[in-house]
Formats: sequence, structure tokens, C-alpha cells
Amino acid sequence: MFGETAPLQPIKPAYRLRILSDAQLEQLQAATLEILEEVGVHCPLDEALSIYADHGASVDFQAQVARLPPQVVLDAMSHAPRYYTLAGRRSAFDLVLDGTATYCGTDGCGVATIDFATGERRPSVKDDVAKMARISDYLSAISFYWPMVTAHDFPIGSPLHELDASFNNTVKHVQSETVMDKVTAGYAVEMARVVAEDASALRERPPLSLLVCCIAPLGLDAGGMAAALTLAEAGLPVGFMSMATTGSTAPATIVGTVVQADAEIVAAMALVQMAHPGAPVFHSLMPGVMHPRTGGYLSLAWEAELPYPVGVELAHNWGVPTLAAIFGPDAEAPGWEAGKASASNLLMCALCGADTANGMGLLEGCTVLYPEELVLDTDIYHQIRINAAGLDTTKEALALDVIKEVGPRGHYLAHQHTRAQLRKRQFSDVTRQIGPDGSVRDPIEVAREKTEWILANHRPEPLEEVQRAELTRLVQAAERELEHR
Repeated sequence: MFGETAPLQPIKPAYRLRILSDAQLEQLQAATLEILEEVGVHCPLDEALSIYADHGASVDFQAQVARLPPQVVLDAMSHAPRYYTLAGRRSAFDLVLDGTATYCGTDGCGVATIDFATGERRPSVKDDVAKMARISDYLSAISFYWPMVTAHDFPIGSPLHELDASFNNTVKHVQSETVMDKVTAGYAVEMARVVAEDASALRERPPLSLLVCCIAPLGLDAGGMAAALTLAEAGLPVGFMSMATTGSTAPATIVGTVVQADAEIVAAMALVQMAHPGAPVFHSLMPGVMHPRTGGYLSLAWEAELPYPVGVELAHNWGVPTLAAIFGPDAEAPGWEAGKASASNLLMCALCGADTANGMGLLEGCTVLYPEELVLDTDIYHQIRINAAGLDTTKEALALDVIKEVGPRGHYLAHQHTRAQLRKRQFSDVTRQIGPDGSVRDPIEVAREKTEWILANHRPEPLEEVQRAELTRLVQAAERELEHR
């Protein structure tokens, strides 16, 4: 018996925010085009270099550098679709990227977890991916699922094991960020086809998408680009993220980091459009800042939050959807630091019109999973979702008749309008919870309790038995091929 997955609750802003003026957007786009033409990008994949060359780029095959004239970039990007759908297993869980809503997902690529039972740190395993998929399936704030941690117990073919655990434990869209070579990508496409049930549905309602990270400064990964081209050929959406770091792998200014990172992303998106015009792509800017005293990576330093909503505006200026970076703070445990670093960033990205956003559930710069952190992050999410929806000014909300009825020195406690409206109010089920002794409970303790309840009680709608068996067969076949490569 499975439990019903709650309807998605995306953020639907009633008002908008602009960070950059039109003139600034033009200035940054011109800077990106200048970098691509005069400096170019390094890509050690012969197939990619040949595609660039065939479409008008100046390619040094020995140095593995492609320089892209502005018109070549603009022509390629003109084919990229602005709107498309990321599909769930059922249409009720589709993410329609039409510019009206922000859909948020989990974070991924974590390498360790705090064991929920023992509280000890340990390497993550496939079962952690499955459990977090189940929790994500239950939470209405989560619209799509990234495999949150690595399946270390399957060193060969771990990305496919992560997809297997994901597809089997959520009806929501799955987005991978670890499928990074052509062979693995081919099997990932076949797994997505099993979930979609046929090739035409795979293109119309893709249940899988891929995020590929660029290599700062100005580099594209050979395996990642091979995977991207494989998924794009099958009609599956592919995005590119730059994590250029101010002061180390990018200039020591925020805007210099932004334009370099944008050039990396655009070079990759343009390549996909050259090879497969009209293939769905998306743009993702997640730069960091180097701490000048430690050399450490900071994902959400004070001024380092601004590039995330700026990335949203850059993506839309290029005519593609965006995956905005949210959450993923540098904090080493759930608490004040983790919470304060995330709320403003999510609000800014949503108000700038982010189509999708990721980063919920991991700490220590997106490397460590605390299972209860996902519940804590969704509490922040719902506060932002409600605030972004704007103010209700209908007659019922203005309550002028009620105010007149109650009059001076009266009270509203017994009024029918009060009872009706309070039933509509939404309150946190994590904060301000009263314990048996009448005291306010620790929100982290409440989040752990809720996480435990979800794991004990929620079973997402399963795949058909034949689908589960076929996914297992594909993963095992991939292991054999990858082991003997």
C-alpha cells in the first residue's frame, strides 16, 4: 500500500524584482561575447571541437580551445527554447516552465551523511538516496529530486544506482548531476525511457534532466559534454552550472566572476544547440567566494548572494530557463547560520522569476546531508512562498463589514469571519510547537521527529514491476560494461 503524494506547491510571485537594468544586461552579454571570441573555452572532447568548427568557431585542435564569434553564439542560442516541461511520473507532478512559477528541488553531490539513527558522520550509500527520495516525495515544497548523496557502496556505476533509487522512490521529476560520461549517459537515457514508457513520451514529457558543471576558468569537461550531447540527442533537458570562485578560479570582483561564469555556461549551451537545434537547455549560475584568510570556498558570503538572482536575469536574457542556486549554506550543522543564509536568497531568486531552483537539504557547502535539514529548509520555503504570493485585497480580506460590526472597543474572537479566516491561515509545523510540559520545543528536534515519521509512514506510488526489473537489468548491464572499459 502506498501513500498519496501531496500536490506540488511552487512559488508563484505576485510581484517582481529587478537587479539589473536593460543597459546592464546588454553590457554583461557583450562582455560574455567578448570573452568567448577573444579568449575562448577549453574542451578536450574532439567531437565538441569539431561541432564548434563546423558552425563557424575558430578552433585550435592542438590546444583544444574554441573561440566563438558573437554571431556564431547568437545564431546557436536563437534555437534554444525558452519554455518547456520537466515531467513527473504523472502529469500532476509536471513542472511547466512557463515563467509563472518557481519550482524548487533538493541539493545533490553530497559525499557524507549524518546517520539518522546514530548521529555519526559516515560515507553515504544508495539507501540514503532512496530514503531522501521518499522524504522529498512527501514534502510539497520539493518539486523535483536530485539524488542528494553519492552511492559509495556501488563504486562502479554509482550515478545509475542513484537514478535507480530515485525513480523507485518518488513520482516527481528526477535531475541528475553525476552522469558524466557517454556510456553512463546512454544507460541513463534508457532508464528514463523505461519510466516514460516510450520514446515519444520521453521527448514530450521527459522524466529525467541533467546538470553538467563547467570547469572554471573557461573549461568544459570532456565526459560531461559527451553526456550532455547524448541526453540532448534523446530530447532530455540539459543544463550547465558554473561554480567559478571569486579570487581563485575567477576574478576578484563579483561582476568579473559573473561574466566569466556566464561565458562558460553559454559556450556549453551553444554547443548543444549547434549539435541538436531546439534541444531544451537551461542556465545555472552558482559562483562562490574564496575566503581571503583561509582560502576556503564560501557559497553564501554576504555579497556572494547577489550573483544568484543576477544569474536568473542573465538566463532569461539569453532566452532560456534557469536553475537558480538557493540554500546549500556553509554552516556545519542545522541552526541559525544555515537558516539565515537561505531565506533572502530564495526570495530574491523567486521574485526575479527563477524557473527552477535547487539546494535544499545539504550543509557544509553542499557536501554533507543532515536528513532533518530538508524539513527545516522546506519550512523556510513555505514562508517565502506565502510572502511572495502578495497581499490579498479582496472584499473578504479587507473585512470592512466586520470592522463596522465590531466597532470601537469590541473584539473579533467570537466573530464568524474570524473563525473562517483562521482556518485558512497557514502556520509552521516546525517552529513554535508546544511540548507536553507547555514549553516551546526546539525546531531541530521537531524536524527530526517529522523526518522519522515520514520514513516510517510514507511509501510513494511504486513503478510497475516490469519497470523496476528493467531498471535493475540496465544498471547491472552498465556495471559490466563500465567495469571492463
